[in-house]
This record gives sequence, C-alpha cells and structure tokens, in this order.
Amino acid sequence: MIDFRYHLVSIVAIFLALSVGIVLGTSFLEDPAIKTAQSLADGLSKGNTALRDEIEALQTRQTGNDAFVTAATPRLVQDALATESVVIVEAPGATSGMREAVQEVIAASGATVTGRVTLTDRYVEPGRMASIDKLVTEVKPVDLNVPVEGTTYDRAATLLADAIVTSDPAQVGKVNPTATGILEAFQRDGLLSVTDQPAKRADLAVLIAPAEPYTGESAAPQASAIVSMALGLDEASRGAVLAGALPATTAGGAIAALREDTAVAEKVSSVDNVDMPAGRIVVVYALREQLSGVTGQYGIGSGVSGIEPSASPTPSATSGG
Repeated sequence: MIDFRYHLVSIVAIFLALSVGIVLGTSFLEDPAIKTAQSLADGLSKGNTALRDEIEALQTRQTGNDAFVTAATPRLVQDALATESVVIVEAPGATSGMREAVQEVIAASGATVTGRVTLTDRYVEPGRMASIDKLVTEVKPVDLNVPVEGTTYDRAATLLADAIVTSDPAQVGKVNPTATGILEAFQRDGLLSVTDQPAKRADLAVLIAPAEPYTGESAAPQASAIVSMALGLDEASRGAVLAGALPATTAGGAIAALREDTAVAEKVSSVDNVDMPAGRIVVVYALREQLSGVTGQYGIGSGVSGIEPSASPTPSATSGG
C-alpha cells in the first residue's frame, strides 16, 4: 500500500527536477536568448524612431505646403467663377468644417452662394422611401417631368433640384414659381433644413459628401441616394460637383458610388481631397470646367482622372451640366 510519505517524496522529487531543469536551461540558454531578444528590441526601436522621424518630416512638409496653398488660394481662384451663382447641398454626415471651407473658396472665386440645403439622416434612413415617394407625388408641379422608371431618390432629387438650380442664365437668382413649397414640404417631414435663400436658384451646385462611408446592409442604397442627388443637381443646372475626403472613395462611400456608375461619372465631377486646401481650389476649377460641358474625377483616391483639370477651360454661356 502506498502511504503518505511516498506521495510526499514524489512531490518533492518533481519540484526538485523542475528547479534543476530551470537552472540548467537558463545556464545554457541565458546568453544567446538574451542577446537575440536584445538585438531584436534594438532593431525595432531604431526602426520605430526612423518611422516617427519620417512621419514628422512628412507632416512638417504637408503643413508647409498647405500653408503656402492657403495663402495663394485667393490669387489662384480669383474671378474663376465671377458672375456665377452656386448653391451648396450637404449630404447627411457631411462636416460643417468642410462645408465652410468649400464655401469660403467659392466666395473667393467671385461666385455668389445663394444658400445651403442640408439633408438630414432621415432623408437616407432605411425604410423611408415609401413616405418620400408619397411626398414627391403630393408636391410635384404638374409640368415637372420626374423619372418614372427611376428610384425614389431619383425622383426626389429631380424635385429638389428644380427648386434650387436652373440651367437658364435668365432665371438665375429667381424663385421658380412652380416649385414654391417644395423645400417647405421636405422641411416639414424632417428631411432637410435650409439656410439663407437657396430657392433663389443658382446655376451651379456643390454637394458635400458624407465624411465617412455608409456601412451595413443599407450602405449601397444610401450611397446611391447621394449619387442620385448629385445627378439631379447636375441635370437641372449648368454643372455640379460632388466634394468630399478620401474615406468617401472607399466601399460604401458616396464618391466611390458615383465613380463606379459610369453614366453618372460622365456628367458629374467629383473631388476627393477637399479636406486639403489644394482640393478646395480644384472644386472651383471643376465647377468652371463643368460650365464648358467637361466632366472630371479629381483628387488622390481611386478612379481619378487627375489631381486637377488638365487645362483651364473657357466657360460657355450656353453649355449645360
């Protein structure tokens, strides 16, 4: 029979063996293991330091470039859109900082900003299409043709664009009498808000894209709703530009959705680096290019045709968007 002393001796022997193994193992492996680990740590530390220095140098360079471009902006856009009129539309999720910066550059170009229409989250809320369709039917002017085979957002965009832009220079600055009440109706339903006087129609439009891409199952239709608005503004005016930052060019982003739709990309211009001073200047150049009937996709993301228009077009008094 195995007694308690046997168990005790066995346990002591096991712990003694472990202790001896640890001592022997560290004796044989101490120097190579520590040296290898130390060498690896030193290499990683030096690599991280080099990367930090490189990032700081790039940030310093970018800050300097941005400061230079910002200072030169008034001269670079001076009179680029003189006598033109621009309305700004904000998509749900657009940042006020980006919109304000774009508006400032547009004003510096000599254009008049008639006002702003800000679409709410409710406008692109999943399951909202039936109520928007009903609203469009109720407030649509009799003589306005809306795309019967288009989506709900195609029809809504056509209706809203008719109230805030025009392709007829003689109608710029004038309220569309047949569109009276459209903006108010959309406001009552909580779909948008209005600042200043966008109903005094402009001949150009800038649509500010959401700062971040849409996600989840409704991402594609939500991004498509913004693309529909961009197209509606373009077709009712002399030109439109969808402006945003690089995240909008990724999956679920409004600019990505526009550039992937060949038919829309042939009509509506886009700029994807509006968070940079240079990108905001390109918005002005893209609007001017639209006046000549030319479209381009500009910035630093995927699907661009260049950083900026390759030439300075001469606006045509009769060309449309």
